[in-house]
Amino acid sequence: MRSPAEIAFRLRQELANLYLWKFPPSLARMPGLPRLQDPDAAIARLRGTPFAREVVRLADEIAAHRFPIFGGVLDTGPEICWRRDYAHGIETGTPYFRRIPYLDFGRVGDHKYVWELNRHQHFVLLAQAFRFTGERGYLEEALRQFESWLAANPFLRGINWTSALEAAFRALSWVWLDHLCGTAMPEAFRRRLLNALYQHGRFLEENLSIYFSPNTHLLGEAVALHTFGVVYPDLPRSARWQARGHELVEEQMERQVRDDGTHFEQSTYYHVYALDLFLWHDLLADTSPSYRKKLSRMAEYLNAVLGPAGRIPFIGDDDGGRVFHPYGDRDAFGRATLATCGVRFQKPAWIRSTGDLAEQAAWWIAPETLDAIPTSRDTPSSRLFPQAGVATLASGDVQIVIKAGGFGVSTAGHSHSDALSFTCRRGDAEILIDPGTFTYLADPEWRNLFRCSGAHNTIRIDGKD
Repeated sequence: MRSPAEIAFRLRQELANLYLWKFPPSLARMPGLPRLQDPDAAIARLRGTPFAREVVRLADEIAAHRFPIFGGVLDTGPEICWRRDYAHGIETGTPYFRRIPYLDFGRVGDHKYVWELNRHQHFVLLAQAFRFTGERGYLEEALRQFESWLAANPFLRGINWTSALEAAFRALSWVWLDHLCGTAMPEAFRRRLLNALYQHGRFLEENLSIYFSPNTHLLGEAVALHTFGVVYPDLPRSARWQARGHELVEEQMERQVRDDGTHFEQSTYYHVYALDLFLWHDLLADTSPSYRKKLSRMAEYLNAVLGPAGRIPFIGDDDGGRVFHPYGDRDAFGRATLATCGVRFQKPAWIRSTGDLAEQAAWWIAPETLDAIPTSRDTPSSRLFPQAGVATLASGDVQIVIKAGGFGVSTAGHSHSDALSFTCRRGDAEILIDPGTFTYLADPEWRNLFRCSGAHNTIRIDGKD
């Protein structure tokens, strides 16, 4: 049952949304470029490297409207239908966003397939490719896609406004596009971009998931809101966004991360996701000593589950997303995160390769991070993380990860029935695996099958989970 406080909060939220819908916010003047690390040095250092070549290859695919999503390729054809679930052939219209039943698969399809494309993280790739090569076609493709998106998704209308977290991801991608290419954009285009970003900030401010999803949803929204306030201090309400965002992120570090450094969702993939969000915030904010202590412990846990091979077992849910550069093997995403933590906390043993630094640390911190190659590696050791109930056993290139803890918080929505299960790997060879998630929403039967005890290396009694 909802409390009077929650009812009052939701009522204020809906009244605010209706006001924004009736009177869309608009910027009176355009702010300067985002206050982030100057990208020129990173571009110069990485130009011609394997990372840059892969970025250009991916950008060529994206320019042809072939998008790498969820381990496959989404080919939209010449025209991108931004509200279409291409995997299931369902497209929705543009009513007021509260009238979109986005959880009803039969009516809207799999919203994850719609939202992932609409995060616009591929804009960052196009911008990087433009900077690496000087070929303006990459930037013009990003500009055309943005204009197409604006036309197809009027403010507060349609499925791409139904999640505040998705709006946060999308606007963060626009920040990076502006950061990398703002001086190369036509002034009229940049004005539209910044006005749309400001509208996203106002939407986030009024739709924080305080009661709806007070987990990584709220965390991502708060991180984005704080980011907008920091990197665009001339925006209206920027001081308010900074203060509110920072307050919430500090609260979520205390609430979501246990003292042993593990994330409360009981999911290795969500641990990486949350760690990236907390880490990005730490780079922009004056965080507390207790915050940084837990952040370091989160990195220690990630280092332990990555093991000698640098790949995570997919304990619990995997939603396929990533905070930055969501390309490549998903079980290796944690390497770039850990490398960034290695720079931040002066732990060179957490840095496994220069390529790991090129994906994230060189852009988030400074290109000089590319020089931070470890001179020695930690000897693999066995670790117990008692609050998560996870034990990692390591010897040489052999690693066993045992899940002996409970489920995640609240309804345990991202946990699997995997108590007493374990995975085993020797080097790059997987011996016993966790089957992962397979489907997140579209097929309840398959989702339940992959979450059940029988899909994991554990025991059942009389065939029951």
